[in-house]
Amino acid sequence: MKFTAGMWCLQEGVAIEWMSNVERFSVEDESVNLLLNKFQRHRGDTLNSPTVSAQITSPSEGIVGVKLVHWVGQNDNGPHYHLNTSKDHIAIQHNKEENKLNYKSGPLDLDINTAANELDLIFRSPTGKKLTGQSFRSIGYVRDQRSEKHCYEDGIYAEKQGYMLAGLDLGVGEKVYGLGERFGPLVKNGQVVDMWNEDGGTSSELAYKNIPFYISSRGYGVFVNHPGKVSLEVQSERTTRVNISVAGEEIEYFVVYGATPKEILNRYTSLTGRPSLVPSWSYNLWLTTSFTTNYDEETVTGFLDGFRDRDIPLGVFHFDCFWMKSYHWCDFNFDSDMFPDAVGYLKRLKERGLRISVWINPYVGQASPLFEEGKKNGYFIKRTDGSVWQWDFWQAGMAVVDFTNPAACKWYNSHLERLIEMGVDSFKTDFAERIPVKGVQYHNGADPERMHNYYALLYNKIVYETLSTRVGRSQGLLFARSTAPGGQAYPVHWGGDCESTFEAMAESLRGGLSLMLSGYIFWASDIGGFEGTPPPALYKRWVQFGLLSSHSRLHGSSSFRVPWIYGEDCSDVLRDCVKRKILLTPYILQEALRGHRDGTPLMRPLFLEFPEDLNTYAVDTQYMFGPNLLVAPVFSEEGEVTFYVPRSEDDEAGKWVSWFDHSKSYESGCWYTETHDFDTLPILIRPGSVTVVNPTIKAPEDDALSGVELLINGRLQGEIKIEIVNSAQTDEVLKTVQLSPAAHGKVEASGHPVKLVYVA
Repeated sequence: MKFTAGMWCLQEGVAIEWMSNVERFSVEDESVNLLLNKFQRHRGDTLNSPTVSAQITSPSEGIVGVKLVHWVGQNDNGPHYHLNTSKDHIAIQHNKEENKLNYKSGPLDLDINTAANELDLIFRSPTGKKLTGQSFRSIGYVRDQRSEKHCYEDGIYAEKQGYMLAGLDLGVGEKVYGLGERFGPLVKNGQVVDMWNEDGGTSSELAYKNIPFYISSRGYGVFVNHPGKVSLEVQSERTTRVNISVAGEEIEYFVVYGATPKEILNRYTSLTGRPSLVPSWSYNLWLTTSFTTNYDEETVTGFLDGFRDRDIPLGVFHFDCFWMKSYHWCDFNFDSDMFPDAVGYLKRLKERGLRISVWINPYVGQASPLFEEGKKNGYFIKRTDGSVWQWDFWQAGMAVVDFTNPAACKWYNSHLERLIEMGVDSFKTDFAERIPVKGVQYHNGADPERMHNYYALLYNKIVYETLSTRVGRSQGLLFARSTAPGGQAYPVHWGGDCESTFEAMAESLRGGLSLMLSGYIFWASDIGGFEGTPPPALYKRWVQFGLLSSHSRLHGSSSFRVPWIYGEDCSDVLRDCVKRKILLTPYILQEALRGHRDGTPLMRPLFLEFPEDLNTYAVDTQYMFGPNLLVAPVFSEEGEVTFYVPRSEDDEAGKWVSWFDHSKSYESGCWYTETHDFDTLPILIRPGSVTVVNPTIKAPEDDALSGVELLINGRLQGEIKIEIVNSAQTDEVLKTVQLSPAAHGKVEASGHPVKLVYVA
């Protein structure tokens, strides 16, 4: 939110008290407490002006938090994000002569200037390089009278809306990334970004997944620990800063140091929660009957027969909204008119070897039999007068389940349990963005404004834990649209409603990569686009891209996404892409386990893998799939694609090689423009890499060990460890293969015997 009008003036109706001085400070245990005030000329300046209390803490090594509080008398009804903390890693030094405080957390230093009227905070790397900081006019308390609460007639007691404002410095050429799943430019500089979950589709500045965490190209990340609306002006108000503001009396942010972008993600996910793993079967192709299309068994069976007859592997079938009666969403009952034998229907699908997913949301329409039950027992969010909060936007007279009420959670879980008993394997947890904030109350008294984004976290958590309790660790998964910090523990997430255009395909990729820089490791998009009907060229290109995402689902709104509708050549493309992804299952399982351990996503912006190559920082039309495979989706009907090949760490490793033609090589650090037919796209194998595959398996859940091959490109520059993960239990390693360089570019392998395939 903008408060200023240029460098020196403020917007009309806005007043800011800037903190310029450390009045006093104290060191307590592992924290530093500072009392900040405005520029002090004499003792009279301590009157009629606010102070801000600053507390410096460190939840874990390499992370330093700054909490800024104006008034401490406010009620704190929560909610709060869960943070993992540790102790005994802090060193604090005070240099009285130089008026300096140094707060050290492992490799990260915070220098605080306590000299009179010279307040600044500077975060430094282990080499002493400034990462970011707060300097002149960067800590302020804002009073904004442009608020409905302001009344001139109240005189000196007239209330104004208060905001805490923290401005963090940006250096020359510094770039900012992340902030959740955002579909605009991957580089966030110049953007105004509000952390407020909305159902806005993918072609807008609104986002379903708002994560107040960004990564800087300078070697640090920033997490704003606030569940309510956080507004960030990323070089859009002050060209030298990220200005962060929240309504209310306090703001807390954490600076996360990392020598590499991966290390930043490691520390951030250690703080907010590691990403959970998913079952191997979820890497199969998913098919839905789409949103408003026909769901009857004859239609679905025809589709499934079509996949079988065309030898296109299919692993999951999804029922979207209309599996329930209209106006009943959500009552968790199959529409008896369309599904007279729902139990038998699901059984017949399971006999085909399919897993079953069904759509749900956290709302209950007034026509649903569950509405009266929820109203009677207090299971819904209420208005402040005690009545049920309702509206007609989506389902007529719908109410919102109050997940702060344990009894409501148990009630909701009981219906999920019933579906699991019927054979449902996963739930698409749609919506949870349209959550009211005015004139409502929660069962536990939580602040409605702070609950707006946080609600999605509770919703996904309850459904995910219901599944995981039944099927065991690493075996439960959702298909979720909205989330909040910590939601990486409840995978998988998909990109929401996109149009059927090449532009929407590109914006979906940008959104996915931004989410991958926000602590998440799994992501999917609606292949072919959700709104509209894709032309055949777009369908095939999105299939190529979608089957090189962590999860792959064919889904649309008013039209089917089965390939032969668009032409039998589309079936050929889909078959090839699905089988290629299945072949890559051991590689995907290995990289997912790595992400579970340290937060590194499967789909990676180039700079995450090549931080030393400055050319990678602006690229948002291609990505790395794991560490070894460069993917450049084709975003044109003509098949023309321009892509960049990152610089390798060591020229002796060799050259990048085409996945399709191993005799075709690429120089590092160069741009290429190619035209591809629909049977190929730029997939390049990294030099000096070893990629584990299995060409013998028919589905991701097949035996992970038998038939494993290692694709070796170029010369190994050191020891490489390959982990073969158990497809039946994706957090277990069955075998480890140690590879080391041998004479004449060959490789020596120890551990489980595997076939070595040299691609160059």
